[in-house]
Amino acid sequence: MYDLIKKQITTDYFNQRFSNDGQRFVAWYLRNILFRDMNETRDDITDGAGDKQIDAIIIDDDNSLIRIVQGKFIQSGVVDAEPLREVLSSWIQIKDLARLQNNANTKLQRKLSELAAAIDEDYEVSFELITTGKLTTSAQNDLEAFQIELAKLGENDDFDATIHVIDNDELKRRYEYAIESDNPSINYKLSLAESKFMFHEIAGTPVVVAALSLRECIKLPGIKDGTLFQKNVRQSLGSSNAVNKGIRSTITGDKRADFFFFHNGITALCNKMELDGETLSLHGLSVVNGCQSLNTILSCSETVKKVNDSFILVRFYEIPQRDRADKISIYTNSQSAVKARDLRSNDKRVLAIKKTYELKYSSGYFITKRGEVAPADKNKDYVVDLSGFAKNLVAWHSQRPNLSYGETKIFDKYFETLFKNKDYSPENVLGLNLWMNQVLKTWVPENPLNLNETLLAMRAYAPYHHLYAIAMCFSITNNQSERVPIPSKAYEIAMASNMMEEIVKIAGISLNMALEAAANEQQPANRVFSPQNWIKSKTCLAGINGAIRNYFSMLPMIPGGADIKKKLTDATALKNEDFEYRWSAD
Repeated sequence: MYDLIKKQITTDYFNQRFSNDGQRFVAWYLRNILFRDMNETRDDITDGAGDKQIDAIIIDDDNSLIRIVQGKFIQSGVVDAEPLREVLSSWIQIKDLARLQNNANTKLQRKLSELAAAIDEDYEVSFELITTGKLTTSAQNDLEAFQIELAKLGENDDFDATIHVIDNDELKRRYEYAIESDNPSINYKLSLAESKFMFHEIAGTPVVVAALSLRECIKLPGIKDGTLFQKNVRQSLGSSNAVNKGIRSTITGDKRADFFFFHNGITALCNKMELDGETLSLHGLSVVNGCQSLNTILSCSETVKKVNDSFILVRFYEIPQRDRADKISIYTNSQSAVKARDLRSNDKRVLAIKKTYELKYSSGYFITKRGEVAPADKNKDYVVDLSGFAKNLVAWHSQRPNLSYGETKIFDKYFETLFKNKDYSPENVLGLNLWMNQVLKTWVPENPLNLNETLLAMRAYAPYHHLYAIAMCFSITNNQSERVPIPSKAYEIAMASNMMEEIVKIAGISLNMALEAAANEQQPANRVFSPQNWIKSKTCLAGINGAIRNYFSMLPMIPGGADIKKKLTDATALKNEDFEYRWSAD
């Protein structure tokens, strides 16, 4: 892997943006394994003088996860315990964020501000050491001790964290899987040599039931990156809840031989499976019940590798039918620990919107389940995803794009507000989707609007502010400060007047101007401006609105600007009944 990565980081992107091979290695990992784009990667890197042993910080809002990365790019074969101690030191330091921020470099200071906000929202923290080497025996022992210590501290501390080592072998596995990411079906050969198992056919379905050793569990691909759980109704909830703490306590304690009896087991589906002696070949593997358990078991990997008396019940079903697989996923996750937001895909209001939308638009498709794929014969511009749709509702109808990044809150706290009307018109479903499609056409590497690089690094949530700015263009030009335009009506008039691209452009430029104005404001003593925190606060909304008003007021002062303003005014002119009051979300 060292030679492969060494060759790949010689490209202009890595050489021009990062000053040494250590930074380039971490950037390579972010780009190729975590799929961060170029701007996000550059923003995530904190390595340099004053980095306090933290090379990168990644805030993953979709999965409520904080990754704190330390990289060791070495040609020699082994890594001792020192890099692990550096990772541990970063854990100790972020326990006192105020002190750390005072002594950190500028980039780290800004990322720590974002990190603090994420911790306040109970994001899971994952410390990751990535290396092209292999841990020495003493380093493996230290890793095990650190994992046990973190588990114990998590029992009595609000701050819960896990530590993982991505060594040369794991790096290779993740890279090979990433290459095949366009076809995310997991194929895996599972050794049952250490396990007790039996094969049956029930209701015409091949079934393998196994008492699988925990050592084999941690070898399953796609646990940490979530790809193993595509058909699950939820992803990892982190290690801080009571059930997962109990699992860790059993593994690291003196009762791990009883783990099999304490645990309800794991349910895994596959499109096809073949049993040859003690090898089970699984094609299209997905775990639909056991995401929390497998992530927790992985967090105790070094302990697990050394034990041979700990097993877990795993049921493998050959289920190629999607509808049957979806029912199994839902029914096996219906225990009381599952929160309501995990099952929103089957809420009657969501299904009503899906039905009316697909009846209205035969070429359209409304995706409600995580991991679901629209049929190939559908028009991709008319394919709507439930998660994106809900985020669009928050940005447009609630006028709170600063909340659009938080999927957990949307499907829990704000769900009743957003989906109170099961008769939400299919025209508006499509209108919102088409507006967002137009927005995303400008959030591409070519950067046609010349957006600030810092803004581009926030592609996970800033486009919802862009969508909000479009709605505000209509509200401001029609003097409707308290009301929101109906999405389909706004889209129709913009298309009819051939001013769609111009409106999207003005909204994007206004967002960009608002960010730059906020960045130039004087900050209080010992405070660093954080673009990520700014865009997640309501403060940004006034800045965007002000930038839109300034843009329109400045048009008459430039050559031909008066004509452009008239065209824009005509292209955004709606009737009074084409507006409605915003939906309250705070």
